[in-house]
Amino acid sequence: MAKAKRIIPGFGLTMGLTMSYVGFFVLIPMVSMALVTADLSFKEIVKSATDARVLSSYKVSFLCSFLAAAINTVFGTILAWVLVRYRFAGRRLVDGLIELPFALPTAVAGISLTWLTTNKGWIGGPLSKLGLEIAYTRVGIVVALTFITLPFMVRSIQPVLEQLSPDYEEAGRTLGAGSLTIFRKIILPELKPAMLTGFSLAFARGLGEYGSVIFIAGNKPFQTEIAPLMIVTRLEEFLYGQATAVALFMLAASFIIMFLVNRLQIRAARFVES
Repeated sequence: MAKAKRIIPGFGLTMGLTMSYVGFFVLIPMVSMALVTADLSFKEIVKSATDARVLSSYKVSFLCSFLAAAINTVFGTILAWVLVRYRFAGRRLVDGLIELPFALPTAVAGISLTWLTTNKGWIGGPLSKLGLEIAYTRVGIVVALTFITLPFMVRSIQPVLEQLSPDYEEAGRTLGAGSLTIFRKIILPELKPAMLTGFSLAFARGLGEYGSVIFIAGNKPFQTEIAPLMIVTRLEEFLYGQATAVALFMLAASFIIMFLVNRLQIRAARFVES
């Protein structure tokens, strides 16, 4: 029997191209970062990565990224549901606007959000009269990260909802199940892997975000400084080893988070299949 002719070149060529691409754009930068850090002793690396000011920046980055990802998990799911299940005027426009944070330069987003949320801005002005501050606080950081990471959640959930037939929901209603029961027993188990994927992508993007946050954060030491800012600060001080030490810590933390989330995704997928 004749072997089927593949449209794409064979395994050897495609694997070679894949490994070359990954090596050049992923592995080499990571290795170079580790080599720069190698100029420091282990004690110096630990000291650089656990300085009091640096630890405070970790706290701000992880906390604000987690909150932004959690917010988008809820509202991104609702938005994806509306875009998939309903037909209304302007739906395509709203769907296209979801991609705006991808296309818009992050610095532009940061400047715009800062202007809107200052005490003289359209949003920040009325809120400041009520005693609520957004710009130059951690709340502002969460707002910026929520804007930047929204597409990750919506685009992760949309394909799953498009494949989820409404017939299952109708069958549940026929059997007497209420809306809440249908959501918990039928819809949510199907969405869990996609929600975890969207959450992990949003969280990871939030940890590394710089451009949209740097303006709205205010960059107050021990209050609103983010970890990427500390890396840039160390670079501006020509302390390259200390900068890469902080970067390596963030990289390791991101790997651990992605690994744990992937394990949860696998368990959720097995639960759905069973």
